[in-house]
Amino acid sequence: MAGLLKKPVKLALIQLASGADKTYNLSHAREKVLSAAKEGANIIVLPECFNSPYGCDYFPKYAETLLPSPPTREQSPSFHALSSMATEAKTYLVGGSIPELDTKTEKYYNSSLTFSPEGKLLATHRKVHLFDIDIPGKIKFKESDILSPGNKITILDLPEYGKIAIAICYDIRFPELATIAARHGCFALIYPGAFNTTTGPLHWKLQGQARAMDNQLYVALCSPARDMSASYHAYGHSLVCDPMAKVMVEAGEVEEIVFAELRGEEIESARKGIPVYTQRRFDVYPDVAAGPCKFEDEV
Repeated sequence: MAGLLKKPVKLALIQLASGADKTYNLSHAREKVLSAAKEGANIIVLPECFNSPYGCDYFPKYAETLLPSPPTREQSPSFHALSSMATEAKTYLVGGSIPELDTKTEKYYNSSLTFSPEGKLLATHRKVHLFDIDIPGKIKFKESDILSPGNKITILDLPEYGKIAIAICYDIRFPELATIAARHGCFALIYPGAFNTTTGPLHWKLQGQARAMDNQLYVALCSPARDMSASYHAYGHSLVCDPMAKVMVEAGEVEEIVFAELRGEEIESARKGIPVYTQRRFDVYPDVAAGPCKFEDEV
């Protein structure tokens, strides 16, 4: 497990305030990405649905076509904006997520695009677990009314640093994704997400710390800024947890950029001090990472 993170890397989470104007959202995101890059960030993360309001009423209106890749600028202005941001900033960019329409199947997805410092698309993650909840008297939301789920685990290699895994929001509640990513050598799990003011205070930080503790690696959660005038109230509180599950940095509720420096020796120290990686009993229970796992989209 040694050497998962080849050298220190500065991570930036942009807790972005987005509204109804997609063109403005993209321009505003660019400003914040370049600002984070000027502060020395090597990997920059945007929040879930950074280019649009979040909600079932908005997904079809703001959806863009990503396939076949690369799409035209007319098909996906967000794809090209993110590619340009990464190139201009000269950083890796985890582009939060955007609503996607697959024109072949007429299905909608919640999709995250990650780009290299040269503006090349490295990975697309379609949200695997859809946010369908009903807490009486608090919140009811059903993404599956509009969206379809993705069907793969997303792990990508950043040659200078190592492997990271990308998942989206509700995906964090399913530890299997994180466990598989960790056992495939990732040094960080990155979750663009938009928990709300009901589930956020209950579980946002707890889930980040739990995934970090379970897997002894870094976990980053990037939320939109809170907007109480919107129909959906994001929790905010973007944060990074270290391999011992300590919260390294946490934003408030408003628009903000937070930074954390990730170091490989912290992963190695956590795993040496509490060596669960060598203590697991796969003779007693199965290794979820050893079973059939999907790393490619079904065509």
